[in-house]
Amino acid sequence: MNQAFEDHFSEHAQDYARYRPCYSAELFEYLASIAPARRLAWDCGTGNGQAAVELVKHFQHVVGTDASDEQIASAFQHERIAYRVERAEEASLEPDSVDLVTVAIAVHWFDFDAFYRQVRCALKPGGVLAVWTYGLPVVDAGVDRALARYYGKVLDGYWPERIRYIEEGYRTLPFPFPELTPPAFQMEAEWELEQLLGFLHSWSATRKYAYERGTNPLKIIWPELAAAWGDAAQKRVVCWPLQMRVGRNEGPGAGYQPV
Repeated sequence: MNQAFEDHFSEHAQDYARYRPCYSAELFEYLASIAPARRLAWDCGTGNGQAAVELVKHFQHVVGTDASDEQIASAFQHERIAYRVERAEEASLEPDSVDLVTVAIAVHWFDFDAFYRQVRCALKPGGVLAVWTYGLPVVDAGVDRALARYYGKVLDGYWPERIRYIEEGYRTLPFPFPELTPPAFQMEAEWELEQLLGFLHSWSATRKYAYERGTNPLKIIWPELAAAWGDAAQKRVVCWPLQMRVGRNEGPGAGYQPV
């Protein structure tokens, strides 16, 4: 296969949400089932509200916070979701008011000490904090090899230092809460090759490489990726296993220890 690479993405970084996979309904059913009540959920680092719109199916009210006013401006709207432009460490929530705090692929950027203090204050006794991330998508051996080369070699040196927490599946993430063991969850999508390229272009390291070198790094893996995918219009199943940490607030006197 010798398809030409067509760069449809370099001028459209604002399409971030368009190329994000969706979470499963089972994930939010599980989180709601372990919360002490279903009055209020706080989705921290909400971005475009992808998790918030799922949480509101189970909770009476949802607060979605994000430090980016641009993300909040483009968030999915719902009458029972209140979006606020606020840093995770300074969110304005009443003490002991929140049943569930969720952070999807963002907690590794936070000031851990300040954020966890905020969580302890906002959560009710017995309330739950759930943070999760995901790594490289899984398609098949050929596509997976191309993606691994792109992530680990082509973009080497363009990732921020804290990306290591994602690479380690959040196992080494500071997490000062008594932990629960969640079931295994994954995201799935049926994508054409162009959608996978859009996902790869949404990576911060892709944009940094393109900015610094003046060329789209996806060109480097295009021959290998296109050959492994086959017909570019063919839809393939793409999977992202989630890595989660889930903990419960012990309530007054729990004694948060700085990490």
